[in-house]
Amino acid sequence: MTESTPISKLPVAIIGSGPVGLAAAAHVIARRMEPLVFEAGATPATAVSAWGHIGLFSPWKYNIDQAARALLELTGWVEPAGDYLPTGAELVAKYLAPLAATPQLSNAIRTQTQVIAVSRVGKDRTRTPGREDTPFLLRTQNERGEILDHVVRAVIDASGTWGTPNPLGQAGLPANGENEAREAGLVTSPLPDVLGRDRAHFADRHTLVVGAGHSAANTLLALGELREAEPSTRISWAIRGTDPADVYGGGDQDGLPARGALGTRLRHLVEAGRIEVHTSVTITGLGITDRSATSADNIGQDLTGSDTASKLTVTGITPAGAVSIDVDRLVPTTGFRPDLSFLREIRLDLDPIVEAPTGLGPLIDPEHHSCGTVAPHGARLLAHPETDFYIAGMKSYGRAPTFLMATGYEQVRSIVAAIAGDQEAAERVELVLPETGVCSADIGSSCDTPSVATVTADSSGCCEPAPAVEAAEPESCCGEAGQPVSIGIPTGLEHGRSAHQEAQ
Repeated sequence: MTESTPISKLPVAIIGSGPVGLAAAAHVIARRMEPLVFEAGATPATAVSAWGHIGLFSPWKYNIDQAARALLELTGWVEPAGDYLPTGAELVAKYLAPLAATPQLSNAIRTQTQVIAVSRVGKDRTRTPGREDTPFLLRTQNERGEILDHVVRAVIDASGTWGTPNPLGQAGLPANGENEAREAGLVTSPLPDVLGRDRAHFADRHTLVVGAGHSAANTLLALGELREAEPSTRISWAIRGTDPADVYGGGDQDGLPARGALGTRLRHLVEAGRIEVHTSVTITGLGITDRSATSADNIGQDLTGSDTASKLTVTGITPAGAVSIDVDRLVPTTGFRPDLSFLREIRLDLDPIVEAPTGLGPLIDPEHHSCGTVAPHGARLLAHPETDFYIAGMKSYGRAPTFLMATGYEQVRSIVAAIAGDQEAAERVELVLPETGVCSADIGSSCDTPSVATVTADSSGCCEPAPAVEAAEPESCCGEAGQPVSIGIPTGLEHGRSAHQEAQ
């Protein structure tokens, strides 16, 4: 591209190559525009691969974008059975990786490329004259440290929130010593593969899980299974609430009792004394108690480093007084928040509560809404004062946990139509969301990801896909396909978390 290239001929930049980012690229191609996709990881959908051992709520028929399907069908791709619930790894292997490898997309994706700034060519955020007619400037840094500038016509930020977990401390702030503990690898990723690649870091050790939601439940159940094989494994669970029963779900929270199986298993582990529960805990500090070695082996991200003798002392306060817990590992399942640092030069209009676009914020606030009460929406609600700049996917929901993958696909269909100038298509709603039963009480977790993808001895396998199974039978003990296990608050609850608390 040269300085004289018309803005309409410039590419559309897409930040992130997860499900929503790649769907956005497919829609850009369908509109006869050029996508330019930036992925910070080594491969497309790196973040999804990080939680590849986790199963999805949504069956395949809700996980494939229509424009992406059109590209894949040109290659002879065989679509997976619609009612099967895939794992994250299967989502990558059977859908996202083939999509990224299509001739139309393969040359458009820049992996190991971090977007470090977004602005307008020659204009910081204070400059207004001619702004809407000025191309965007994306500054990137690759794995070699090289910094490059890219000029584009529009920007869709679908980078997600996986890389920015919420801190463990009170009031949304890190606890004292938290950053050092994370760097030492004693605080893991939010969804470590306890029974797989990360097993050695949890077997015969003491692990503290912090948080109350799907991520916490998944990890606790996996640790419970590990304890059956490795009896010296110790499990502690710290929550800010007063009663872990709020996490179990089941019963009258779910019209299909089989969906409560996961919560029932968690309850049994607690009642049997296999999990030590600490309630009403506010974490105030993390201290490395044995500094004879430190480790860069961040669990769930890079486990190639050597083991460490270091341990972690977690301190906190409760209504009954101070508490101190000595552990080997801490798994943080306190949710995520959007990284807005590289958007400082972009004019954003964000809800002051959940950090979503202002028009969308009140519709997704978890205090008042859950997955089933958030209507499909598109470019109009996702727009910012910066024309042709959009945040889509999980990041568009800010700190709210009520995001569904199918919603992200509808978002980018509408956004790309708006960028192409097709306002009628941009305003049209083309999505009917499935009934999902319940959504996570865990801020930052998507409503699409409920269950550990392993079948344990005390499970019939209902609602839990076994990795070796290629396709589910049309009729299953789970009832209607696509229904998630009952952990968290009901998706159809009109007033979300606040109504759930009143009901309790």
